[in-house]
Amino acid sequence: MKVLSYDSKDFWKRLEAACKPAAAADGVTKAVAEVIAAVLRRGDAAVAELTKKFDGVNLRPKNFSVSPEEFEAARSQVSPADRRQIAAAINCVKKFHARTKPKNWRAKNPHGATVGENFYPIRRVGIYVPGGTAPLVSTVVMTATLAKLAGCDEICVCTPPGAKASVDAHILCALDLLGVREVYKVGGAQAIAAMGIGTASIPRVDKIFGPGNAFVIEAKRQLFGEVGCDLLPGPSEELVVADASCNPRFVAADLLSQAEHGSGREKIYLVSLSKKLVDDVRELLPKMAAEFPRADKLMKIIEDGCCAAIVGNLEEAAKVANFVAPEHMELHVKNAEKLAEKIRTAGAILCGGFTPTVLGDFTAGPSHTLPTGGTGRFSSGLQLSDFMRRSSFVKYDKASAARAMQTVAAFAAMEKLDAHSASLAMRLKGEK
Repeated sequence: MKVLSYDSKDFWKRLEAACKPAAAADGVTKAVAEVIAAVLRRGDAAVAELTKKFDGVNLRPKNFSVSPEEFEAARSQVSPADRRQIAAAINCVKKFHARTKPKNWRAKNPHGATVGENFYPIRRVGIYVPGGTAPLVSTVVMTATLAKLAGCDEICVCTPPGAKASVDAHILCALDLLGVREVYKVGGAQAIAAMGIGTASIPRVDKIFGPGNAFVIEAKRQLFGEVGCDLLPGPSEELVVADASCNPRFVAADLLSQAEHGSGREKIYLVSLSKKLVDDVRELLPKMAAEFPRADKLMKIIEDGCCAAIVGNLEEAAKVANFVAPEHMELHVKNAEKLAEKIRTAGAILCGGFTPTVLGDFTAGPSHTLPTGGTGRFSSGLQLSDFMRRSSFVKYDKASAARAMQTVAAFAAMEKLDAHSASLAMRLKGEK
């Protein structure tokens, strides 16, 4: 773990270097462009070929879709206890986001005209759910729940097939509980291309949601504009601010939990007012990692991607935290809520020693789809309104239009757009 001191002359330069996202593997951009071109040219046939190539699964287009029988089989494979816990997480997410649903409104502007906004659910959305060795059941909860609450007419899901051309039973259980039945056994960049472009078997969507590997994110990047996209989330990030009052074992446990994502590109930060705490955490990490099956891999990620910064006070801690703009930010300090008021760029703020990131990942309520790579400086985590679009509403009558005429005429003259001014003036003169 690299350790930086806030007082050092090159602190900000070294911190900036530590924050720099790891470069994507060579050839990702070109490979994804080829996948998109293939799906554009050959549709389902290309999707089938690419699924065999990358996932080792033979699927005909008619078998892309998860059948009712497969949903039924999943119901029997998931224990009642697991089903209850998935439902409990859905309930927490639903209750949080129901409070955020935008509503249509109307008001009078200074001219006396009626103005306002109308909000509509996006008609058809696509959700990507990572599968494989770590099937992200929680991603279903954190995305599809919002789409259902928003009232999207059509929700389709793509997720990679397993070795037996099947989808993880727990993923299907979560989708079943949410009433989402349009599910395709397609993963990777080819899934994003299919949803973004459309094929005979997978109709095009209006907007794509969900995390994924470097190929999935690059496909979203290349298709943006052709189709809407939520975020371009990169590898997981966490920043922990801690003072001498915290439990170092809690801190070490949370750093390891982020390293467990295992891509090798994670970014993990510890900002502390106590050098002793940093030393204690560094000593605990290998001991606690040894309790897990992939101890060596966990410690390699800590070694490569973890950085500690020793600061003099909470003001300095807040400056560092806002500079990093992490996906998840944990505050293990006295008066954590007071410090939270100074944080402006985190995707999620988790206050206090009993609020580890895992609660936000799985069940607290807010979506765990959050900005990474410093994009928290200008973007926010996934929210219900991302599954909706808005239209402004304007209604003038003759009297209110007359009050606006002078402003319209002035701007038309400034911009040398005479026909603009004339289009309102003729109405006020009573022309038919």
